[in-house]
Amino acid sequence: MGSTSFFAELKRRNVIRAAGLYLVGAWLIVQVSSTVLPMFGAPDWIVRNIVIVLAIGFTPTLIVSWVFELTPDGIKRDADVSPQESIAPQTAQRMNRAIIVVLALALAYFGFDKYVLAPRREAAMLASANQNSRSKSAVSITNKSIAVLPLINESGDKDQQYFSDGLSENFIVALSQFSGLKVIGRNSSFQFRDSKDDSRTIGAKLGVATLLEGSVQRAGDAVRISAELIRAADGSTLWTQRYDRPYKDLFALQDEITQSVAGALKTKLLANDTATTQTDRPPSGNLDAYSAYLQGNFYDARGSEDDQRKAIALYDTATRIDPHYALAWAALSQTSGRLASGFLGGAEQQRFNAQSIDAADKALMLEPDLAAAHAAHAEVLGFIYFDWNGAEAEFLRALELAPNDTKASEGLGVQLAARGHPEQAIELIRKSIATDPLRSAGHMLLSRYLASLGRLDEAELAIRKAIELTSASGIFDARLVEIEIQRGDAKAALATAQRALPGGRQDFALALSLQIGNDRAAADAALKRMIDKDAEGMAYQIAQVYALRHDSDQTFAWLDRAWSNRDPGIQFLLIDRFILRYRNDPRFTAFCKKVGLPTTTTVKALP
Repeated sequence: MGSTSFFAELKRRNVIRAAGLYLVGAWLIVQVSSTVLPMFGAPDWIVRNIVIVLAIGFTPTLIVSWVFELTPDGIKRDADVSPQESIAPQTAQRMNRAIIVVLALALAYFGFDKYVLAPRREAAMLASANQNSRSKSAVSITNKSIAVLPLINESGDKDQQYFSDGLSENFIVALSQFSGLKVIGRNSSFQFRDSKDDSRTIGAKLGVATLLEGSVQRAGDAVRISAELIRAADGSTLWTQRYDRPYKDLFALQDEITQSVAGALKTKLLANDTATTQTDRPPSGNLDAYSAYLQGNFYDARGSEDDQRKAIALYDTATRIDPHYALAWAALSQTSGRLASGFLGGAEQQRFNAQSIDAADKALMLEPDLAAAHAAHAEVLGFIYFDWNGAEAEFLRALELAPNDTKASEGLGVQLAARGHPEQAIELIRKSIATDPLRSAGHMLLSRYLASLGRLDEAELAIRKAIELTSASGIFDARLVEIEIQRGDAKAALATAQRALPGGRQDFALALSLQIGNDRAAADAALKRMIDKDAEGMAYQIAQVYALRHDSDQTFAWLDRAWSNRDPGIQFLLIDRFILRYRNDPRFTAFCKKVGLPTTTTVKALP
């Protein structure tokens, strides 16, 4: 029997229709059962067995439809049915109608699932993840843990806010010196400024057993500090004290309070406190230098370009008042570097990069055992010189000196991911989040590394947490756009891009999202707009857009431009699923060698 006549026989015996009807029906059964059965608490093996049974039943169905035929007298072997008795054409019509009906049901279910059930599942998944996170935090709370809540500024002058915040940070730094004590980072603790939550709720959210809270009032040459150590579980007071001192004795007062708190904690919690001393004070003890440094921290924490410029000016003031103030030099280095990479381009970017390099060198020379100096030097090595090994070593040294340094942990995670090890970076970032659970940057990095491994649901949960925690609306939406693009959801990607923070981030998000849509003119225009506005500072991101467009020549041209600009985006090359589609291109290998990166990674490219 020739292939043509065999195919005709398959059609005559309705084998092809039977196969189509079986497959569509089986798909519908699997989809409905996988949604409905879990609602009744059915175990997973039931759905798996349904799939197995349906898969096994496919071949017998085809055999039966080949061997037998339905007749007015019932089912008979096809060989025993004469052409005059055959009703195969009528059966074919009935099967066609059945296929249409089942397809209609399948499409209806698909729409119902996508627009009704899926959003509910996503909401339930987010709620469950948040609940699990809270539960895990509650279970893992150790007695050796404390959060320093921001001291209340009772000076009656909002311009003194920096002073009360600075004292709060001082206690965080001081308590972090004690071995075995988990101290929550500034970003997370300060989320509870003016909070109405009770101590139990705050303790559960931060994962700590004790809270240090209080107030500060500065008036002329006098300062009053009230402090209270509270057991989070029941709000009971472990220790409380009020101090009135001359302002000139501020450092001695800080030491007295720290020792009192440490004494109370040691009695209740600690043993064998051995720690490398880290301090935020100028070596000269000059209070004007210290005040300038605290004001610099206040503006730096706000994060905008204008605030970072103010912070840099204040750090510069602190170093001019006390040229040996290593911590102020380290802060000057880090903020200058962040300003350069986050907001600047061209000659101004190079000028602030040079300032970052000089300040880091100065800090390390002045205090070789200062954790912040090593962290600043690590950022210079990693994000300006692209010395990945050197940066990793410096971040490790910073963490040896200050194990609770969240930013150093994140920096080390970036270096590990940059060299193609996102799994190790994820583990490190998760530990960092445990110390500073409400810091949005940690959740953003976690999302990026999870997405690089194709773990998109987890990545979305992490980036939505980052979005929830940041006060700057739209700042992380471009990351969510990249996740939606990996899912192939052009509509969702575009909607998210349109909500992004206006400026370079939104230009990038729009250019990316439009590449997977159907409007080529809009995609081309968005890319052109991005190049016209942001070519100097976003060369790496432009390379990403070209990679998404499957334009290898332009991708590598813009990567070369990113290298010339020392674009910090290069750190994401080995976890970039867009650009990694060219990992087998000789130009990719050559570029990796040029920038000092390995050519191997565990990350898989997008198709």
